Amino acid sequence: MRVTMNHTGFVVKDLERSRKFYIDGLGLEELKLFDVQSDELGQIVGYKNARIYASYLVAADGHALEIIEYKEPVTQVSDDSVQYERARTGGAHLAFFVEDCHEMWERLCSMGGKPLNPPVEVLPGMWECYMQDPDGNWIEITSDEKHNKQQFIVRQNVTMP
Repeated sequence: MRVTMNHTGFVVKDLERSRKFYIDGLGLEELKLFDVQSDELGQIVGYKNARIYASYLVAADGHALEIIEYKEPVTQVSDDSVQYERARTGGAHLAFFVEDCHEMWERLCSMGGKPLNPPVEVLPGMWECYMQDPDGNWIEITSDEKHNKQQFIVRQNVTMP
């Protein structure tokens, strides 16, 4: 059976703040902004009368990020005692290649990103850092000379209903 990646989803507390972070900060493109409430959605997410306000964003390579603010039930913010733990199940992250890790780190921090540590050179010419978006979702930012010289773009035809 053939499998391909569809998208990554993050739950956020404030969709408008997160749209600004991912669109203006990281440069993702918004394909669709939607507000949905239906029996089918409730069945999918496991909440009767569920309602979400969400944005479907895409990167140059075609991978998509869906950021979701629950309106019903209202998004719950994780307790700080577990929100920042990296070494626990559910501690997922989404990784991005960028042209300049340091510049992106500074930009995202100024837009509400929560730094774990500043970028570090992990291999000659390759810089990485971890941080959280304004809602505590982990992201990894990487820049490396080889990737910058040999970037490729794959963009799938994405049809949104």
